[in-house]
Amino acid sequence: MPVTIQELFVTNTWRVEISGMTIGVFTRCSGLAVELDVLEYAEGGNNDMIHHLPGRIRYGNLTLSRGLTDEKALVDWFWKTHSQADKKEVTVTLEQGGGTLTRAWTFADAYPVRWSGPDLDAGMGDVAGETLEIAHSGLQQV
Repeated sequence: MPVTIQELFVTNTWRVEISGMTIGVFTRCSGLAVELDVLEYAEGGNNDMIHHLPGRIRYGNLTLSRGLTDEKALVDWFWKTHSQADKKEVTVTLEQGGGTLTRAWTFADAYPVRWSGPDLDAGMGDVAGETLEIAHSGLQQV
């Protein structure tokens, strides 16, 4: 069955919660990915093929971007994890315009590894932006 334009998710935002508390809404999210290593095993005496076996699962870092706000929760969390291991469960929810929840993912043992901002060209009248990169131990769709 083909997907119609009404079924596609448009005008989305990404709501980020740490331990049940919303810390921000973002306009861009990347890194929602899972990769499975493939181990090759050449069986002795069998020269016709190589076995491909599943290996470890790898998770990339989650990267979130938005316009810069006066809220400091992201930077505060970054500095808190810098001085102590403050790994948290982070939930990222995709929301359509009007606040309709479409999908959500939970990231285990998450902590920020990079924050940047404000990203802007002051001479061009751009909107200032900030980016947060989060490392984690795995994701699960909620």
